Amino acid sequence: MRRIRPVFASVSAVALFAAAACSPEAEAPPAPVTPSPAPAAPTAPPVSYACESGQSVMVAYPDTATAQLSYRGQSYTLRTVQSASGARYAGSGLEWWSATRDGSESATLSRLGPNEDVGVAVLERCSRPSSGPVAPGPVPGQQPAPGGVLPVAAPCRGPQLKLSADGGDAGAGNRVSILGVQNVGAQACSLTGYPTVVLQDRQGRNLTAIRADQTLGSYFRQGQAPAPVELAPQGKAFFDIAWNVVPNEGNGETTCPSATRIRMTAPGDTSPVTLAQTFTPCGGRIRVSPFRPVAEPAPEPAPAATT
Repeated sequence: MRRIRPVFASVSAVALFAAAACSPEAEAPPAPVTPSPAPAAPTAPPVSYACESGQSVMVAYPDTATAQLSYRGQSYTLRTVQSASGARYAGSGLEWWSATRDGSESATLSRLGPNEDVGVAVLERCSRPSSGPVAPGPVPGQQPAPGGVLPVAAPCRGPQLKLSADGGDAGAGNRVSILGVQNVGAQACSLTGYPTVVLQDRQGRNLTAIRADQTLGSYFRQGQAPAPVELAPQGKAFFDIAWNVVPNEGNGETTCPSATRIRMTAPGDTSPVTLAQTFTPCGGRIRVSPFRPVAEPAPEPAPAATT
């Protein structure tokens, strides 16, 4: 008698395999779906800083550890480094150190020392409002003057300038002095940016404990960026010095230093012009505006009366 049990066993195995193949669990998995690429994070626009020399520094911050800096037509990539305060970046032979105070962001661009670690020579002192980025644009030295005309006159130099007191204001512990800068030379010249201001005492010594902070606009009209001011012979430009006369007792200040002379240097120049003026700035700082073509901006028009 022939044995046929293995045949039935084989047939049964094939039937079970076919049934399993037709079951839902054995169906092929769906083809993988290629995920849509995540939208790129928006890139922050570059920030423009106006400097005392009339130059500008453009800085882009693509991430929290990088500063891409443009200065005098050259580009540099800097990386964040440790600092006691503010934001400090170093690299490519430069140091960029910024801090925000009283609604204004100030920054210093310095050349790094041989060890590429610490800034040893200040190249620029710059500032901008801290309320938001400044739209990129031409450097202040190339911005059109009122009327859309680029300045054609050479920069003003100390020997052709005269400093004068042209008004001021006072109130609630604050003081402001409007200073005129007159072109007493025979040729036209131009001023762009901020003057470098140093206060001196009666003996002619610099009051190094008092720093000069840059502010956009004037004391009377804030937020205006520096623009070229052309001075015809005998023409004038103006800027403000503002200070507080209330001692900062919270920092142990009971009396304020006495300044008797203002020493001003035009952007890009090394020849100072001085003016005798006695005042007592408190708090260790004064605020300096950029040059402008008028002594005091005209007041804003009053709103129309409504019924």
